[in-house]
Amino acid sequence: MAVKILIVEDDTPVAMMILYLLTRAGCETEVATTGKKAMRLVEEGIFDLITLDVDLPDTSGFEICRELKQRHHSRHIPIVFVSGRFCLEDQQHGLELGAVDYIEKPFGAADFASRLLSHIRQAKEISC
Repeated sequence: MAVKILIVEDDTPVAMMILYLLTRAGCETEVATTGKKAMRLVEEGIFDLITLDVDLPDTSGFEICRELKQRHHSRHIPIVFVSGRFCLEDQQHGLELGAVDYIEKPFGAADFASRLLSHIRQAKEISC
């Protein structure tokens, strides 16, 4: 069974780059360009990991993370922030909300997918 990742990103070129890298790594992906769509997709499907931008057109990625970590069916899903907003306070805030990582844009394509897959492996080892 393939790994399934939800990409929450409103910047189309960035979303397409993430989609390309993850597809090339053998992952199944879905893309949400708004927080509302992301929440609907999480309600409808099962994801092994979520990449989440901080700045979305309808809400904050921080708020989406908070909501997902409060819900029983989604609290176990690893969340990785992928954001152009990078300051120590943002990174700390994201991790305090329950994210497993915070990757700054622009990110290095060489290790992006392997970094995400590592978080999925760690989450599965913990749940066993």
